[in-house]
Amino acid sequence: MNENKTNINWFPGHMKKTKELILKNLKLVDIVIEIVDARVPMSSKNPDIDELIKSKPKLLIVNKVDLADQELTKMWKEYYINNNIEAVFTDSTKKLDKNLIIKKIKKIIQPILEREKKQGRRERSIRLMIVGIPNVGKSTFINQVVKRKIAQVGNKPGVTRGKQWIRIDDTLELLDMPGVLWPKFEDQTVGIKLACIGTINSDILDMYSLSLELISILKKNQKYSNLLKARYKIDYMDDESEEGIFVKIANKRGFKTKNSDIDIKRTANTIIDEFKNGKIGKITLDTVYD
Repeated sequence: MNENKTNINWFPGHMKKTKELILKNLKLVDIVIEIVDARVPMSSKNPDIDELIKSKPKLLIVNKVDLADQELTKMWKEYYINNNIEAVFTDSTKKLDKNLIIKKIKKIIQPILEREKKQGRRERSIRLMIVGIPNVGKSTFINQVVKRKIAQVGNKPGVTRGKQWIRIDDTLELLDMPGVLWPKFEDQTVGIKLACIGTINSDILDMYSLSLELISILKKNQKYSNLLKARYKIDYMDDESEEGIFVKIANKRGFKTKNSDIDIKRTANTIIDEFKNGKIGKITLDTVYD
């Protein structure tokens, strides 16, 4: 495979404004809920968030477990328990256990509520801030918690444009923030993984190179390699090049141009879209040891 790694850096101006928005509004909330993607639980966790919120109580929502490798999801659950990280795993296709989420939130901020009670302050609504990188399912999560459509949902980054306060019930208020990435991916593998799940707008990506990177990742894992073969009804040797596998996929799907050449754009978009939507199989790109 070409050793020139796909170079991905994306930090539009509104991302800087979102960071400033988070800092400005932190004092208004009791707890921060960060949503990550179960297929890339480490890569989709913005390293700037912890630095921004510092000691503010936090709950991690690991979303889209229905698209992730169940064995690795179990390992990530153990990892969070062992590292005293409060986390709830959610399935984007099933009804959210709202009561479990609320129970977790109240448990985490119980010391704050008890302190206020001792100070004679009257009972009030708990204020939450929802953060996360683009396209991890924040809007879907909010709509399920609120039980009605409030946030616009889209399978692309940048749908939530500005902050919005949402009342969940008499005891909970939620502040939704736009998705925010960090300025630079020190490890380009992280950028590649995030591009594969749709965090970065495909309009600015070289989809062909990205699809080769994804093929490279999948073929190194025997289970995922078998999923790739099964999805596209192809076969290849372990040492076959990513370009060779790409061509086999294109030929099998009949993706040709008018000149009977391989339709590179259509093939690349298909591979990435079918991975993103779980059609290749349940796959997790981050191992616990990454």
